[in-house]
Order: sequence, then structure tokens, then C-alpha cells
Amino acid sequence: MSRAFIVREYGGPEQLGLEEVEVGMPGPGQIKLRNRAIGLNFVDTYQRSGLYPMALPFVAGNEGAGEVMAVGAGVTDFRPGDRVAYQGPAGAYADERLLPADKAVPLPAGISYETAAASLLKGATAFYLLHWTHQLRPAETILVHAAAGGTGQILVQWAKAIGATVIGTAGSEDKCDIVTGCGADLAINYRTDDFVARVREFTAGRGVDVVYDGVGKATFEGSLDCLRPRGLMVSFGNASGPVSIPRLAILAEKGSLFLTRPTGAAYFRTADDIRTAAAALFEMLGSGKVRVAIDRVLPLSEAVEAHRALEARQTTGSTVLVP
Repeated sequence: MSRAFIVREYGGPEQLGLEEVEVGMPGPGQIKLRNRAIGLNFVDTYQRSGLYPMALPFVAGNEGAGEVMAVGAGVTDFRPGDRVAYQGPAGAYADERLLPADKAVPLPAGISYETAAASLLKGATAFYLLHWTHQLRPAETILVHAAAGGTGQILVQWAKAIGATVIGTAGSEDKCDIVTGCGADLAINYRTDDFVARVREFTAGRGVDVVYDGVGKATFEGSLDCLRPRGLMVSFGNASGPVSIPRLAILAEKGSLFLTRPTGAAYFRTADDIRTAAAALFEMLGSGKVRVAIDRVLPLSEAVEAHRALEARQTTGSTVLVP
């Protein structure tokens, strides 16, 4: 038997229930995995709360790393004993799980299970945001919200490796120090400073080329005011609540702005898509250009407490759950 955190009703962290389940053997195109490390992500909380509706009941969690226990018919890329990592579909908060083989990526020997579980979903997100949503160029200036978080730290470091000028926001002076430590050219404490005014001052009134905003409702309209004319607003998360636009004309009024709401599901539609992103991430990790900060390593049994800490914005970097 395997332990798994199952969500049977939408709601708060208390809806995560630890149960014993029978995993069974993999079907055609599947692999059976023993998780060695599991990543914690905001998308886990969105699915648990019902903001991103899921068919109930479901096993929570979208990211992990472990070893292949068995393979189903037609699987040729993996064999028992292989080290792999994955991001999506849901089902990660478990000792063991079944996974479509095309969602797994080979894990290089130099990358630990913990590092992979802390970085694949966030790093793959950073990859598509910086390369596919918008091909970031060295001459450009960007604003990254929640830059001390797991995805934010990777975004800052990767953008600096490309050569861009990076402004990051965070919710405390300690978190701003983390952002600066990741290489940001300017870190703004949005709780004490007017981030729009600081961005405009730093860019001599021009504004930034791109805003990467995973915070959502609390920062959305201010983010629009940080953009140069025809700049791009990338709203990729809802940590403070979902965003709604009362009038489409607001984009015209603020400078004929572009707006996109990307998701990994649309960018990682094939095995080649996720393996391209993973290979790029592992290369950045191997080169030292991107470092993954693991803030907490907790037993899987403490997933409820981990969700509470994440939603209360009490974490920096990545949290990893260990079965």
C-alpha cells in the first residue's frame, strides 16, 4: 500500500487527507514511480481550493522526482531503476504513483532528487516565460513580482544569465536581500515602497519591456503602469487572488499593451516540449548560472502545514516534501 494525500472536497489545507491507496501496476504508456522528493507549488493550492477545478477526488501535487519501479506496455524510453523527474499531471503527494511516460524526463546523475523536485515545474515555467512566451533579449528590462519565491528566484537568475536588466519585488527587506543575491539590479519592498514609482524612477520614466506577475489581483493594475508603450504583461499566477479586467480598453489607455495568461498545460503539450525545457533547466543548474534555493524539506505527512505556510507567504525559495 502507498500513502497519498487525497482531496475529496474543495477548500482549505484541511481538505488534504492522508489515506492508504493501492497503486497497482502501470497500464500501456505508463510508468510506476517511487517518489523520492515532491515539490510544493501554488498550483497545488489552486487545485485544492477549486480555483482550478479538478475532477474529485484526486491526489494532490504536480511535481516530483524518483525512480521507476515498473513500465507498462509500449514504454521504451524508461526501464526499472531509472531516475526521473516530472511536472504534472496531479498525483505527486504520494509514496508511489502511476504517471504517463511522456510526462517524465530523465534525471541526470548530477541533479539530486530534491533539487529536481524543487525546480522542474518552476524552472520549466521560467523557461517558457523567458523563451516561448517572450524571447527575452539582453537589452530588455523586466519586472518580476514575488522574486524571492521559487519561480521568482529562477526567473531572476535566468534572465540575468540572458543579459537582461531585472527588477524584482518582494514583501520584506529580508526577501529583498534574497532577490539582490540572485542578481537583480533593483529589489523593491512592495509593502513599504510604491513599486510603480520606483520602477518608473529606475527606468527614467520609460517603463519595463515585460512584467512577469505570479501574484495576481494585488499587483495587476500597478504592473500595467510599469510597462512601456506596447509592453507585455505576463500574468502567470494568482497568489493574491484571480485577476479580472473590467474593460479591455484599459490596455489601450495605458499604452497599447499586450497581455497574456500562459499555462504550462498549453506550452507542454508533448514529450518533446517538456524535455526541451527540462534539458535547458538542467544545463543552467549544471553550469551554476541558476541555483535552486530549498527553503524547507518536510516529511510528506506535513503537507497540510506546508500549504498553510505557502498561502500565508511565509516561504522563500522552494519547499520539498519527502515520503
